[in-house]
Amino acid sequence: MRVPFLSLIPAFRELRSEVHEAVARVMESGLYLLGPELAAFEREFAEFIGSRHCIGVGSGLDAIGLALRATGVGPGHEVIVPSHTFIATWLAVSHLGATPVPVEPDDRTFNIDPTRIEAAIGPKTRAIVPVHLYGQPADMESIGDIARKHGLVVVEDAAQAHGAAIGPRRVGGLGHVAAWSFYPSKNLGALADGGAVTTDDDTVAEACRVFRNYGSETKYVHPVRGLNSRLDELNAAILRIKLRRLEQWNARRARVAARYGAGLAGCGDLVLPHVPGWARPVWHLYVVRTQRRDALRRHLQADEIETLIHYPVAPHAQGAYADLRLPEGACRIAESIQGQVLSLPIGPHLPDEGVEACISSVLAFHA
Repeated sequence: MRVPFLSLIPAFRELRSEVHEAVARVMESGLYLLGPELAAFEREFAEFIGSRHCIGVGSGLDAIGLALRATGVGPGHEVIVPSHTFIATWLAVSHLGATPVPVEPDDRTFNIDPTRIEAAIGPKTRAIVPVHLYGQPADMESIGDIARKHGLVVVEDAAQAHGAAIGPRRVGGLGHVAAWSFYPSKNLGALADGGAVTTDDDTVAEACRVFRNYGSETKYVHPVRGLNSRLDELNAAILRIKLRRLEQWNARRARVAARYGAGLAGCGDLVLPHVPGWARPVWHLYVVRTQRRDALRRHLQADEIETLIHYPVAPHAQGAYADLRLPEGACRIAESIQGQVLSLPIGPHLPDEGVEACISSVLAFHA
């Protein structure tokens, strides 16, 4: 059978009547930006995360940048980022005139390794941006301890971790401020780009609200240079519907991950995801690791099973960051990971037979 990596159509079909009702409600309201749907979503998402504030913005990239800017990051500063992440984490830093300083990941979880952070802190360091990669929480307790010791801001990149938690507390409420993406394929996805910032800090929240709207609280009055980065009413309405399903859909993802774990345990050189005992992931991605990644991917493709690589080229190796002139071997763990990781199909609407087909194909490859 053909197994797509992720199909968004079944989610729409499950929500069809509610989506149609929401679209009609927004269209008939005549209010398409900064209206009641956004205000309601911001309240509901903040409550879900456990934060005082949520500010809806235009994209996940904008969310990281606005969060950093609102906490005082600017030209001349340095910001600690993971060496293994999507490039948006780095771009948000660069767009502010600051410099991303990469720190290598834990070789088991792929998240930033707290034991390596202090060595990267210098006199220009202003913030740490841990990424809850693949939907698994970073070690926020250790990162928070380091940040407090050195007087640094912690900006969570929670773009892949809607609903993930450490103990009883959800990510997005564990640092000074958090950035979210609602790109359509996320666990909580809109119909297009969208994002949000969550925080308990009243001053940071107000700064984000001003920055996202051309630097204005009052129409045509612009005390600061802002952006046009606003989550629109239609997508806010859709996200309100999906937010009510999020925990149920995350539970479905967890069942798929559990089946992969049971079915693929001890399979050749295949390394399955490692989850620390304190972490509650939401399985945005199910990422395995193998020395024979490309051959395995070709084998799965021949069986009509779609896979992806997150991420085939680390940010430091991209042309966009050639100017950093990082020495050879500076990010060797990220480079090793990028040549070995493979993301298997996962999602709340992946049928059981699709999961079993993938497991069977992987087992056959290693037989």
